[in-house]
Amino acid sequence: EENLKPKVEWLKELGMFDSQVEHTITTFPSLFGCCLETGLKAKVETLRNYGVTDHHIVRIVSTFPNLFSYTSKRLVHRISVVNASGVLTDHPSCSFMKLTDAKFTARFEARSSLEEHLKPTVEWLKELGM
Repeated sequence: EENLKPKVEWLKELGMFDSQVEHTITTFPSLFGCCLETGLKAKVETLRNYGVTDHHIVRIVSTFPNLFSYTSKRLVHRISVVNASGVLTDHPSCSFMKLTDAKFTARFEARSSLEEHLKPTVEWLKELGM
């Protein structure tokens, strides 16, 4: 109980309702094995640093608590790729977090790489009057 209580209280402090806390715990019971300071709080702070509001953090965590199983590197990578593509605010539910690595790459990284390579070519063609 001494391991569970601080985490439940912290989830409530985030703004979760009891039903959301219950869903989060039953969906991802490994949450209780995560370190509160270096795991849970650090990952929420990462989301905040990328402009995700507390309201959306509650939605993300309550719908996809497995987020806490991501390494910090994986979390930062996904958020930064989506943020760089300019669609982080368009995906407030952060449904992209649920994608497999292959699907994430296909949806976001391939698109940004394509745009990165096409933009100079399109600009060059415009300069030629095409």
